[in-house]
Amino acid sequence: MAGTGDLGRRIIHHRERLGLTREQVAEHADMSPGYLKYLEENADTPDTGALYRLADALRTTVEDLLGGGQDRPRGRGPAMAHPTLETLDEAECRRLIAPGGIGRVAFNGSHGPTVLPVNYKVHEGAIVFRTAAGGAMDKDLRTGLEGVDIKIAFQIDNIDETNREGWSVLVQGPAHHVPPEELAGVTGSGVTPWAGGERQLYIRIVPQQITGRRIHGM
Repeated sequence: MAGTGDLGRRIIHHRERLGLTREQVAEHADMSPGYLKYLEENADTPDTGALYRLADALRTTVEDLLGGGQDRPRGRGPAMAHPTLETLDEAECRRLIAPGGIGRVAFNGSHGPTVLPVNYKVHEGAIVFRTAAGGAMDKDLRTGLEGVDIKIAFQIDNIDETNREGWSVLVQGPAHHVPPEELAGVTGSGVTPWAGGERQLYIRIVPQQITGRRIHGM
């Protein structure tokens, strides 16, 4: 098959996403752990039957494993027949976002409502991300008043397209520009900037309100 993409990397990603060992995935996919290890570490593609079993074991699709459809929006399939929408309490919301990853910040920018992706970490209960000092986001998130921060929104979700399930968490709070004298308190978070480069301005969102929803079957 042509256009397989980085099959090994995608297998590892989904296996770790599910918290499964190589042996567990191999057993479900009816293949040896050694062969699965080979697929993870080498540029090779198994036969069609093995691909479908592997996709089923990893709760994804063959198209996704082969890197297809990566430039298309997620969630293009139909909704499940009888979805249930569950409200998440704050403790569950915090548990879901605790590992860090990629979220979105939303605020009123100079050109209108703005939503941007950011790499984030949760550090001492706050959302921490980095941007460029003097850049557009830096300027948009300043009130011009000493000690007054702009309240913004931070959102992160996880969508399981195979099972048509997922969750979303929304955090609202002030975006605090971390000054040099406070850097020691956030540099330990280990957060890296989404866009790379010299983005040394740390912004901390102290949650004032955290809400979440989960959609799943009955």
